[in-house]
Amino acid sequence: MTSQSNGAAFTRRGFVGLAGGVAAATLLAACTPGGSGGSAKPIKFWNMPWGNTTFNPTDKQITLAYKPSAGLNPATYQVIQWANFTQTFSSAVASNTGPAVSSGGGTQAFQFESQGKISYADNLLDSWKKNGLYDDFLPGLIDTMKVSKGYAAVPYNLDMRVMWYSKALLDKAGAQVPTDWQSYLNTAAALKKIGVYGYGTGGGAGNFTGGHILVSWMINNGGGLFDENQKPNCVTPANIEAMSFVLEMVQKGYVDPASSTYTSANVQSQWAAEKFGVGFDTAGLAENVGGAVGPGLVVGSPLTGPSGKKGALYFPNNIMMYKNTPSQKGSEAFLTYYYKNMTPLWTKGTGIGLPPLKSITQTKEFQASANNVKVIEEWQPISRTWAAPGGTALFLGVTTVDGTPAMDTFTQSILGGKTDAKSALTTLENAIKANLKS
Repeated sequence: MTSQSNGAAFTRRGFVGLAGGVAAATLLAACTPGGSGGSAKPIKFWNMPWGNTTFNPTDKQITLAYKPSAGLNPATYQVIQWANFTQTFSSAVASNTGPAVSSGGGTQAFQFESQGKISYADNLLDSWKKNGLYDDFLPGLIDTMKVSKGYAAVPYNLDMRVMWYSKALLDKAGAQVPTDWQSYLNTAAALKKIGVYGYGTGGGAGNFTGGHILVSWMINNGGGLFDENQKPNCVTPANIEAMSFVLEMVQKGYVDPASSTYTSANVQSQWAAEKFGVGFDTAGLAENVGGAVGPGLVVGSPLTGPSGKKGALYFPNNIMMYKNTPSQKGSEAFLTYYYKNMTPLWTKGTGIGLPPLKSITQTKEFQASANNVKVIEEWQPISRTWAAPGGTALFLGVTTVDGTPAMDTFTQSILGGKTDAKSALTTLENAIKANLKS
């Protein structure tokens, strides 16, 4: 699969919430510019280790092959490690020593936009309407980047949350692939009879996927954490029903009692040991599990919630431009080149998350993975951002829930089962409000 090979092991989205929680950053090899450009100062492109060990070398090769038109700027390439990346970017941007263009945490652009450091992508996107790139983006992606003053970033790779199942274990249990919440309970009950958990998840240290899936249940029922005014609104009937449903699964023994302590590696080990029969994870789960079990894991179709709606949480990671650039025109020219030439990041199996462009999903290499195709065709169109249900576009307030202690506490309380839905949601909402004021 070409989705993230290790996406669940460390969040690629949270920016503010992760500050101070990891080790020191390492900057690798700033490279010499490629192509022409004379003595023009280069466009500094900083990118993250989005995939396996082949990702950054391939990405560097693409970047340094850029040959700018006369009068425009060449590009340099630098890898920024995930360890302590929040401080790395914050310090560099504050001192005007940072990049002209970068990826980073999925909510990073909205943090820097609020500080007046981001160069909006409106002109770039307008130019892409003329060359066909704009229409190549998957449905709704560009809208997730829009703030009141313009587009804060451009969608880059997708980190999805989807339902997985083990066909072998479902066959052994005589269970059907779930299609709605009641059939999910029926499947979990059948799996329990053969000693298998029907809701594979985890909420331990560094594993934020468990919380993501709780919000996915809310969105699947027409709920979510924020209203149309971008204010926290967690204690709603849709959310209470969703969390009561998860608590029911906990109480019925469909959830591993140790789930609240499970890291991503623990979750993958449980899948590999055939202790999990159904669950929700990144689009890279089968590759992460690997071995004899991984190839037998299958992406299911989105569930229909009690409200009759379908939905899930997803994370459109992005690339942003900064005001501190030797040339805004140069930044835009480089990004146009990059998006026109980044297809090998997906066709060469570098392990990056799912692509934002329809043309990449239509390549023979991408189409070779039935799971990836299903994620793009069935899950991406119905998925929503943290802004649900009130909106589509991300905004600064979502940094209060992405990889934060408030969300960790909420997740562990639900998976631990020693709470009720309304109390847990009230505690979460109060924590979000407090963080917004701080």
